[in-house]
Amino acid sequence: MKEPRWLTFARSQIGVREIPGPRHSPTIMGWLRKLKSWVKDDETPWCGAFAAIVMQEAGLSIPTEYLRARAWADWEANLRSTHVAPGAVLVFARGGGGHVGFYMGEDETAFHVLGGNQGNAVSITRIAKARCIAIRWPRGEPVIGGPVRLAQNGQLSRNEA
Repeated sequence: MKEPRWLTFARSQIGVREIPGPRHSPTIMGWLRKLKSWVKDDETPWCGAFAAIVMQEAGLSIPTEYLRARAWADWEANLRSTHVAPGAVLVFARGGGGHVGFYMGEDETAFHVLGGNQGNAVSITRIAKARCIAIRWPRGEPVIGGPVRLAQNGQLSRNEA
């Protein structure tokens, strides 16, 4: 099945990770420069920056305050959970802020999310559906596919970092 162009780019970034200590990932720093961000390290939460660079690379809009994960909750068009499809932007509540990533599929209790700053890397992780506060889709882009049922494997993420 064909997937949205932004998801193809996001998937190609799986494995990009922070560098602990005073050095920083040249890839993450390149994203931040391209986005004209004030952030100067890979220690600052960067899930919103990852979502922004993915959308920017696809030629799509990004929220003005893209670094704030919850800013994505008002971005573009709402998508009902019954019509969610790979590439949908999922926004989650979490202590101290939020988290944003892309829908890859779901099991009974969790969404499988491709996102940045998940275990300090771009990865796919399970996040409880109960934490999801918004499901968004770029206006004018066709929704490709629908919900994807996946096996419930792996631990549930409780605090993306």
